[in-house]
Amino acid sequence: MKRLFLSFLILGCLVVSGCGYTAHSALPPRLKTIYVDHFVNNIDFTTQAHRTVYFPLLEVKARDALIKRYQFDGSLKVVDSPEDADLILKVTLKRYERDALRYTDSNDVQEFRVNVIVDMSLYDTAKKEYMWEKNGFAGEATFFRTGPKAASEESAVQDAVVDLARRIVEKTIENW
Repeated sequence: MKRLFLSFLILGCLVVSGCGYTAHSALPPRLKTIYVDHFVNNIDFTTQAHRTVYFPLLEVKARDALIKRYQFDGSLKVVDSPEDADLILKVTLKRYERDALRYTDSNDVQEFRVNVIVDMSLYDTAKKEYMWEKNGFAGEATFFRTGPKAASEESAVQDAVVDLARRIVEKTIENW
C-alpha cells in the first residue's frame, strides 16, 4: 500500500511540475530587445553557372520575415535602433542553391529543393561581445515544376525565407 501511495505521489509531482517542460524562452532575463540589422545580400548570381535568375529585394523580404517571426514568438521585442537593443543580429545572404530532388520517367526534373544560405552573428550590447556566429545557416523549401502540386520557384524561395526566419529565431531563443 505504501508503494502504491508513493507511486501516485511521484506521478502527481511529475504531472504538476510538467516534467521540466516550459514554453518560456531560455534567454537570460536581462535580454529583452533585439535589433535586426539590415541584411546584406552577397549572393553573386553572375558566377553561379546553375543560377541565372535574380530575386529582387530578397534581403528585404528575408529581414521582414525574420522580424515578423520575432514578433510572433514574443520572446524578444524588436526595436528600431541598435542603441535601444540588448542584442544585435547581423545577417548576410551568402548563397542561393537549387537542387533537383525528383525526376520524371523521361528524366526531366519534377521537384527541386531551394536553399537560402546565410552567415549571421548575435552581438550582446551590454557585454560588448558576440554571443555566437554561425556560417552556412540555411532555410529550405521544395517545389514541383509540374503536376497538381506545381508551384513557382519564387514561391518556394519565399517559403525558404520563412523557414530561415523560423530557424534563426529558434537559434536565438533556444541557444542558451
